[in-house]
Amino acid sequence: MDHYLLISDSFQNTIETIALSVDALAPAISDASQVLVSCLLQDRKIIGCGNGVDGALAQLFACNLLNRFEQERPALPALALHCDGASLMAISQGSGLNETFSRQVRALGQPGDVLLCISSAGDATNLLRAVQAAHEREMAVVALLHAPDTELGSLLHHEDVQIQVDQPRRARVVELHTMVLHCLCTLIDHSLFGAYAED
Repeated sequence: MDHYLLISDSFQNTIETIALSVDALAPAISDASQVLVSCLLQDRKIIGCGNGVDGALAQLFACNLLNRFEQERPALPALALHCDGASLMAISQGSGLNETFSRQVRALGQPGDVLLCISSAGDATNLLRAVQAAHEREMAVVALLHAPDTELGSLLHHEDVQIQVDQPRRARVVELHTMVLHCLCTLIDHSLFGAYAED
């Protein structure tokens, strides 16, 4: 079976989605980068959370800050809450699945930190409670959302930033969220360490 047409269609759909999203997403991405840069300049940290593939994206972002993105530079403080399997299981067993992130945010979050909340599949109670916990800890929130995440979006405060992707296919949402995270990494590096020559 020749898969070329399916592959070509997928690539083309992704390219079109990205091209048509730049104008809508650029202002919020810029605002989010300023929140994250301000946090890092104050020697605070970024705490990421998400379910499933969104958790993997939070981990990708944390890895890019802790190690490097496209240039050598000092490590930046970031962590992804889903990575500690033992703690997740303990919290789930003792407090329930809905508390998996909020309990960690209350324990690890400090005023001035930022919660990076990623959701590509609609409102999830554990994410809603994580945002509430972040506000209790006087943390700002940067939320990467899918358009149907109306409840999560309604929890955000004026100092928070919402980056909302309006696409019917979840695969396109995840791809755009990945691009947004890479843009944030670029803007953080540029703001903190200046421009650099590309290879």
